[in-house]
Amino acid sequence: MTKNLFTLIPASLICLSSLAFSGPQEQLDTILPIRGFCIAAPRPAGLAEFIKFIDEELAPAKVNTLILRVDYNYQYESHPELRDSSALSKNDVRKLVAACRKNNIRIIPQVNLLGHQSWAGTVGNLLRVYPEFDETPLVLMPEKYVWPNPDGLYCKSYCPLHPGVHDIVFDLIDEICDVFETDAFHAGMDEVFYIGERQCPRCAGRDPSELFAGEVRTLRDHLSLKGRKLWIWGDRLIDGRTTGLGEWEASYNNTWRAVDMIPKDVVICDWHYERPDKTPVYFAMKGLSVVTCPWRMPDNAVLQVHDMVNFRNHSTPEMKERFLGMVQTVWSGAEQFLGSYYGRRKEDGNNTPVNCFRALYKEIGKLDR
Repeated sequence: MTKNLFTLIPASLICLSSLAFSGPQEQLDTILPIRGFCIAAPRPAGLAEFIKFIDEELAPAKVNTLILRVDYNYQYESHPELRDSSALSKNDVRKLVAACRKNNIRIIPQVNLLGHQSWAGTVGNLLRVYPEFDETPLVLMPEKYVWPNPDGLYCKSYCPLHPGVHDIVFDLIDEICDVFETDAFHAGMDEVFYIGERQCPRCAGRDPSELFAGEVRTLRDHLSLKGRKLWIWGDRLIDGRTTGLGEWEASYNNTWRAVDMIPKDVVICDWHYERPDKTPVYFAMKGLSVVTCPWRMPDNAVLQVHDMVNFRNHSTPEMKERFLGMVQTVWSGAEQFLGSYYGRRKEDGNNTPVNCFRALYKEIGKLDR
């Protein structure tokens, strides 16, 4: 077990409680309020199979939250210049909404904001169309991407202080939330490596934690105008050096100090894929609600379910309500995942998103017996 700052947590909190499995029958919503699934939104050609997956797999597994990474896979009317070449129509989204409503599943759309404005050698739609928003315009996209590289390029960021960026971002948020008829929005905000860069005329010399917290507050406050909640990934709010979690699962550029500067009603999606680290306790102790997010390792997902149940069973009433549940993440297209799920694509080994999803929801299923 990796040694970390949570080694002082009492064993009674970490050990699996028999009460969760053998006590009086409780409603699953009480034991594990959020049981989620996060994946890229399907392309139009894969919509019918994805709706079948919702009806025949997610609903029977008692999934009640679906985070769909939409980004620019929607035919935006407010900014048609940002649409992908093949994108979901308003009617397509209505079919997704209807399928989820029928199965009592809450949809939360995601558009990657702040970070993840490029991938490998390709600039994303926002910076491609509006290059003036680029935090690092002097960093050119390579013909062949490798990591590490002299520019420290993983993914580009937009400048959170650019005077025009939020006019565009708010339009996207409002439109995507309206069409998905949702009360929550996921802004991504993970793996932000470029923030407060010296070459930026607006951000140079500013504290990265204040910049990150400021963007969280800006997005949260806009969403709150219509009674909507903000969800984000949690990695930038963890000190990567103190915890030993590194620069991917946590922050090396001091954004972690923003954890004490953001509103307490932001929901944190806490992801750790190689170990079942106990960081949900950290977020809950900071007053933030949190879900744990596995990806491809079934054994870890099972342990994380046990941890989440125990955090709820062995906490004060104030802390208990912040431990919300579990969200399985999938980092491929919906079509690729469903190809593996339905046996059209072969995957090697046990550690795959499909196996992780099945193990996670098999274990969750035991909670309701």
